[in-house]
Amino acid sequence: MTVLVDGETRVVVQGITGHQGTVHTRAMREFGTQVVAGVTPGKAGSAVEGVPVFDTVREAVAKTGANASCLFVPAPFAKDALIEAVDAGIRLSVLVTEHIPFHDMLVMYHYARARGTRIIGPNCPGIAAPGRSKVGIIPNVVFRPGRVGVISRSGTLTYEIVNGIKEHGLGQSTCIGLGGDPVVGTSFVDALPLFERDPETDLMVLVGEIGGTAEEDAAELIRTSFSKPVVAYIAGRSAPPGKRMGHAGAIISRGRGTAASKVAALERAGARVARFPYEVPEIVAELARTQARR
Repeated sequence: MTVLVDGETRVVVQGITGHQGTVHTRAMREFGTQVVAGVTPGKAGSAVEGVPVFDTVREAVAKTGANASCLFVPAPFAKDALIEAVDAGIRLSVLVTEHIPFHDMLVMYHYARARGTRIIGPNCPGIAAPGRSKVGIIPNVVFRPGRVGVISRSGTLTYEIVNGIKEHGLGQSTCIGLGGDPVVGTSFVDALPLFERDPETDLMVLVGEIGGTAEEDAAELIRTSFSKPVVAYIAGRSAPPGKRMGHAGAIISRGRGTAASKVAALERAGARVARFPYEVPEIVAELARTQARR
């Protein structure tokens, strides 16, 4: 059992004929993902990396049984692409696309949620279950199958910390890159219960950053209803109030969303909070050794 993706996940790549769609289709297939279809209007009948291309998601689903999608669609067209996927019966959609307008994402979020489709992203690296499936752009080389779950708002820190876990001789059950925009389809609070129920996850890593209250909300859930050990890292400790960081969601305002408030909330919930990214794999390895001795 993994979280959201497994060996039965069948992916349709929306925007497969573009450069990014082509490159990451190849990488997903090399990871072991069943990429069964691509969609680019007007390109039906062609193929990319041996994957057949269709004009519509509905046709791709009907012909190939796709049940997940990965969007490499420019931001102005992402809303229509997501709605098309939802209407075609896709139940997991990964939005890699950056710069999706705020109001578009509000429409996408509620439309998908009302129809039972889970969105990961936007502006995210995607999701991966090592040895089984990957939907998105996380580098293949950082992974190793194991029992550490990872949820992160930061793409680059995801790669660094996941690779560090591997270098300490451990591996990951599932890794989810949530994305850093103000409105995302899946939050820490949405994802944590999935890992709580996953028998192949023994401990969790949360990678957060300044801005918003997602980490404080996660801390409350961890305190009340999450039973597995949690290691966390919060980026942006030195950012001044009101400073806009690289992510659209990373904004401190009115004394909320600071690194200090997030660290304090997580520590009160019992999480081990690292000061630097390189400390996360060290703490994970320490906790794994403790669990092994029990």
